[in-house]
Order: sequence, then C-alpha cells, then structure tokens
Amino acid sequence: MMQKLDLKLAAGEAAYFASDFHLGAPDEASSLEREKKIVRWLDSISTDCRYLFLVGDLFDFWFEYKHVVPRGYIRFLGKLAELSDNGVEIFLFTGNHDMWMFGYLEKQLNTRVFREPIQVDFGKTKVLVGHGDGLGPGDNTYKFLKRIFENRLCQRLFGMLHPGIGFGIARAWSGHSRVANNKDETFLGEREFLWVYSKEKQAESHHDYYIFGHRHLPLDLPVGEGSRYLNPGEWLNHCRFIRFDGLQMEMKEWEPVTPNSAQ
Repeated sequence: MMQKLDLKLAAGEAAYFASDFHLGAPDEASSLEREKKIVRWLDSISTDCRYLFLVGDLFDFWFEYKHVVPRGYIRFLGKLAELSDNGVEIFLFTGNHDMWMFGYLEKQLNTRVFREPIQVDFGKTKVLVGHGDGLGPGDNTYKFLKRIFENRLCQRLFGMLHPGIGFGIARAWSGHSRVANNKDETFLGEREFLWVYSKEKQAESHHDYYIFGHRHLPLDLPVGEGSRYLNPGEWLNHCRFIRFDGLQMEMKEWEPVTPNSAQ
C-alpha cells in the first residue's frame, strides 16, 4: 500500500520540490559550483519553506558503508542540517543514482527517506510524489537492474568491497550516464513514460498533481481533468523547482543558465 502524508500549510508557508542535483558529476569543479548554487537557492527559500521534498538523484553516486560515506557535499548537507534544525521538515527520495541510503542521512538531518512514490495531502489537494525511475512502460533493462541494486544480498556484497574499490566502480559506472555526458533529453510526446504512468494512476484514483524527477526534462502536462504532471528536470542546465503555497502549484527557475553551458 502506498504511504501517505497529511501535511498542513499555514498562511505564509510553502512546500518546495526539487530533484536531480547529481552532485559529483560531471567533475569536481562543476559540481562544486552547482552545489554553491543549490545552497543559495536553499537560503532563498528558507524564509517561507515549511516542507522540502528532494525527489531523488541528489548525488550522482551515494553508498553508505557502515562507517564510511562519500566525501564532499559539505555545504549542501550543512545547509540541509541548518534548515532541519530551524524547523523545516525534509523528505528525501532515493533515485537510481543514490538509492543506497541506509540511515546516515535520516539520523544527521532528522529526515525521512522514501524509496517508492507516496501520496501527500495538503488538505484537499492530493499530490503523488516520487523519483520516477522504473515507473511506466518500457525500460525493462533498468527495471531488471534495479531489482539487483535493491537486493539486500547484493548490497551486502558490495558493502564488503573496500570503499576505494566500491567508489571506483561507481565512478566508472557514472561516467557512462547521461548526466556525465551532458546528453539533452527529448520530449517523447505520448510516449513520455512518467506522463503515461500519471494517467494510469489517475484512472485508479484522482490526484491533483503528479510530481516526479528522473526525466531531466522540465515538463508541465495535463493529466485528465483538473490534474497535472510536473517535472522540474535536472540542475545542470535547467535549475527548476516547484513551489506550492496551499493554493498555487508553480514551477520556477533559479538563476537561469544557458542550456549545455559550463557551470
């Protein structure tokens, strides 16, 4: 059964959604610049942010060993800790690049981590939120690999590798990703798999909004009557986020950049 959150927004409060920061890619220098940009954005929303939904692939690779976590990302994680300490509720969603979260971030940031889509009710407004990997039609190869990546035995075996070896394998794998190679996404029309998935879920039960990441392409599409599918895309080229104040759900852009430009 799908998990459900019942949240309330008071006057002057807002919920924010963002995804696919892919910190660590495509190289250390550009990742650092992007991290600083993300921190500036988090600073800018701190005045009214009540809930922060980070919808997967925050890191280009993340694996928590028992006593070791990936180095770096100090500015980003420190800002999240500051927001949490100041009363912002943070909800993290695992993506296909950072699904190996095993408790460290929950403890350090006082957050909740979700591995599947959840329903969030803001009063009468119903929102379905998830990263989006493995949903909808097609991509059967990845769906098979995801079962392997999520398998507890496979995770334990990987965890037995020395971190230097494990992270080396991960860097090689990430080097073939669309983020590392800065590949543009193309709108697939009626074959947009998360749009298709949203329509399928809408046929089962009404939601006012469907918010996903993963696709790397900013999208705002109708899903039946009175419902929309929103995807803010990734932060290498687009830097979009979604803001909901209890009445309006808006997609906005932070410090616009020219697509495919260097960070």
